[in-house]
Amino acid sequence: MNEFPQIASMTGFARAQGESSATAWVWELRSVNGRGLDVKLRLPNGLDLLEFPLRDLVAKRLKRGNVSGTLSLKRDAAASIAPDMAVLARLKDLAVDLADNIPGALPPRAELILGLPGVLRSAPQEESEEERAALADAVRAGFVLALEGLAESRAAEGRKLAEIAAANLREIELLHEAATLEALKQPELHRAKLAAQLAEIIGGTPGLPEERIAQEIALLATKSDVREELDRLAAHIAAARALLAEGAGVGRKLDFLMQEFNREANTLCSKSASLPLTSIGLALKAAIEQLREQVQNIE
Repeated sequence: MNEFPQIASMTGFARAQGESSATAWVWELRSVNGRGLDVKLRLPNGLDLLEFPLRDLVAKRLKRGNVSGTLSLKRDAAASIAPDMAVLARLKDLAVDLADNIPGALPPRAELILGLPGVLRSAPQEESEEERAALADAVRAGFVLALEGLAESRAAEGRKLAEIAAANLREIELLHEAATLEALKQPELHRAKLAAQLAEIIGGTPGLPEERIAQEIALLATKSDVREELDRLAAHIAAARALLAEGAGVGRKLDFLMQEFNREANTLCSKSASLPLTSIGLALKAAIEQLREQVQNIE
């Protein structure tokens, strides 16, 4: 069972094709990442009036992404070819005369005369109002099919994105747990570091009162306390997991949340008093960047 049934990607492709009278049509729809919804359609002359209704269909079906659609038409070549009757009549009379004047000559054959240069010519293809209306209806119905295919393609890609994002989120959660444990050692590390620095400064002279040392340690510990950042990071992890479960149209919210993730990871690194905590902070930043890359593809 899919854990993220409503997550959709902004990337997808779909194709639909069909025929109406003597005209074959093909729709190709593509979508890529975008800040909002941007739809660009390319339609042949005569069908461009369909553009705005079709754009409205996209807006009702999709929320974000740069969507481009191309409609290609191909008319039946045989239906647009007709013989030049004047040329055909002259060639027929000439062929008959030649056959009559050449002993043993066979009578002229129609397919051979039609194959001569200049006999068959392209004729203007005139469509009736009914044929034009039928083609417009077929093209519109084909667009609906292609749009549904595009939505399904984006949904399939979205399921993969959500699985990868959930794995990234789990990695961030594990790193958060490791950072929480490492942060418990911070006060003692600060005390030892300050004591070593004081010993180096005062040398053999009488040391500072224990009370003053405690004040300095407390001040340093306050400045480098990462518990607040870790608490906020835990809240962001829970929020991201809830958005993934919510599914539809959460890409913008997740993208904004990634900025908050980065802020906490950066502060954690800047406040770190130990190499292990700094290492965890850097790993957090890398995992958050991987999650951000996935999130930016989500609708």
